[in-house]
Amino acid sequence: MIYAIVNQKGGVGKTTTAVNLSACLAEAGQKVLLVDLDPQANATSGLGMLEADGKTIADVVLDGADPRDAIVTTKIANLDLVRGDPDLAGAAVELPSRERREHLLADSLDPLASDYRFVFIDCPPSLDLLTVNALTAADRLIVPVQCEYYALEGLSRLMETVLHVRAGLNPRLRVSGMLMTMHDGRTKVSADVVSEIRRHFPELAFRTIVPRNVRLAEAPSYGEPVIRYDPHCAGSDAYFDVAKEVAERG
Repeated sequence: MIYAIVNQKGGVGKTTTAVNLSACLAEAGQKVLLVDLDPQANATSGLGMLEADGKTIADVVLDGADPRDAIVTTKIANLDLVRGDPDLAGAAVELPSRERREHLLADSLDPLASDYRFVFIDCPPSLDLLTVNALTAADRLIVPVQCEYYALEGLSRLMETVLHVRAGLNPRLRVSGMLMTMHDGRTKVSADVVSEIRRHFPELAFRTIVPRNVRLAEAPSYGEPVIRYDPHCAGSDAYFDVAKEVAERG
């Protein structure tokens, strides 16, 4: 099953979710591949793999490299990574003239998918051609939604994009769930966002809510998922619960 973790808004917890969800499922014994499709390559740095040798996702998508040459083994058993690359920023210029430009990522992942129980794609904070490639490659979407005032802004556009991709490019695409992140139980706005998401998307809202957590924020600077950095913190507990839900929904 291939999951795209997507929201065109930045700072909502996409990369945090991609890294920690992948790590939790790998720790549980599942074979997992994480694909860093964001030119910022934060998922790559969050796993301490910026200096690894080999090809990157830019080599695969832009230059047609063999995707197997881009897979690197991480420090976590069962978790492999296709590293991000700042060169992906040129995709907006390079991809529009390509044949099957929306299918480049899907074509690349097709020979790899059977080797893994879960494949997660960490998407850039936009609805550009890279994200459309992720939507075309994915079976399911996970949408992180920050528990802040503007959380619902843009979700309708994202859902419209999903419908267009499903109609024209990828009929199997479905939304697995909306994951509420950075929740602060002391604030009214967090409670309001949770209420609104569950009212508008009652079938899609995850039961688990990821709290705002210092350890979650610190872990990337050490190149580790939070379950390695502090396995007993609230953030670790939340993402283990999210992983269970993803497995259930899958």
